[in-house]
Amino acid sequence: MPQHSAPPRPSSSARRRRLATGCAALAASLALAACGTANGALRPEPGTTTAAPSSPTGPVPTAPASPSAPPPSGSPSSGPPVSGPPVSGSAPATPPVTSPPTRTPAPKPTTPRPPTARPTTPPAPAPSPTTTAPRTPAPPAPSTGVSTAIVSSTASGGRTVALTFDDGPGPATGQVLDLLAQYHAKATFCLVGKQAAADPATVRRIVAAGHRLCDHSVDHPQPFAALPHDRAVRQIADAEAMIVRAGGPGSTVGWFRAPGGAFTEDNRRIAADNGLRPLGWSVDPRDWSRPGTAAIVSAVRTGLRPGGVVLLHDGGGDRSQTVAALRQLLPWLVAQGYRFDVPAS
Repeated sequence: MPQHSAPPRPSSSARRRRLATGCAALAASLALAACGTANGALRPEPGTTTAAPSSPTGPVPTAPASPSAPPPSGSPSSGPPVSGPPVSGSAPATPPVTSPPTRTPAPKPTTPRPPTARPTTPPAPAPSPTTTAPRTPAPPAPSTGVSTAIVSSTASGGRTVALTFDDGPGPATGQVLDLLAQYHAKATFCLVGKQAAADPATVRRIVAAGHRLCDHSVDHPQPFAALPHDRAVRQIADAEAMIVRAGGPGSTVGWFRAPGGAFTEDNRRIAADNGLRPLGWSVDPRDWSRPGTAAIVSAVRTGLRPGGVVLLHDGGGDRSQTVAALRQLLPWLVAQGYRFDVPAS
C-alpha cells in the first residue's frame, strides 16, 4: 500500500520566532489585565474616602524575555494574544500596590447614663377654700355689772376663810348656827328655795346673825347643766325670790351656787343677770357622803390655803358628821390665825 510521507518539521529559527511572538502577546495581555485591575481597585466606593496612593498606579514593567531567544527583527511588537499556557522563563506581571481605602470609624456605642436624681421641692399645694364657721357673738355683759366668773376665794384675801353650807335650811342648821356664834364666825348659807319657804324662821335667824345668803336653786335638780335655758331661769330667779321672802325685810342674796357645781356659760349668765355672782369653792371634804368626822376634818386641814372657800352641808340628809367636824375645825381655824370672811362678790 502506498506510504505517506511525514510533513516537514519547521526549522529551529521558525520555532524561535513563534515562541517570541507568543511571549510578546502574552506579556501585552497581562499588562492590560493589570491595568484594568488597578483601575477597578482605585475606584472609590460610595460613601468612602480613598487615600492617595503611595506609589504610581499602572503595570510594573515586566522582565525582558530570555536573551537566548530575542525576537527577530521586523516582527511586530504587539498583536493578538496567543492562547495557551505561559511559556517558562517569562516573568509574571506584578499587580500595582494601592493603599486600602480609608473609612471613617463608626462611633463607639455608649450606654446612656440615667439622669442624676436631684432633690426637688414639691410645689406648695394650692390653698383649698375653707369654710369658716360664723362666730357666735359674745353675749353682752350683764346690765347688773356682776361678773360671770366663778368665785373660789374670799373677799378680803390674806389669812381668811369663807365657810359655806349647802342644801339648808335643814335639821342641822340650828346646831351649825350655835357653833358659829360661839366662835364669832360668819358664814354663807346656800339655801334651796322650797326649803327656805318651808322654814322661814331659820332663814330669819341666819339673816339676824349677820350671815350671808346664797341661791341654790328651787328644788336642787340634777344634772343642773342639762336644764334648758327657760327652766334654768326659773330655777335661779324663783329661788332668789323665795329666799328673800323667807328672810324678811332687808334680806338680800349675793351669790348663786349651781347644784353639784354644774355651771355652764348659760346658767352663769342667768345668775349674773339677776345680780348673783357664781360661787364655787376651793376645799371640798365631801361631807355629804358621810365619810366620817376624822376624814372631814383632815380634808379641810390639808386642803385649806389662806383665802380659801370651804364647802360643807347643813341640809339634804343626816349631817351629824358635819356638825361634829365643825366642833373641831372652828377652834383649829382660830388657833391658826384665820379670820372668817365672805366670798368675793
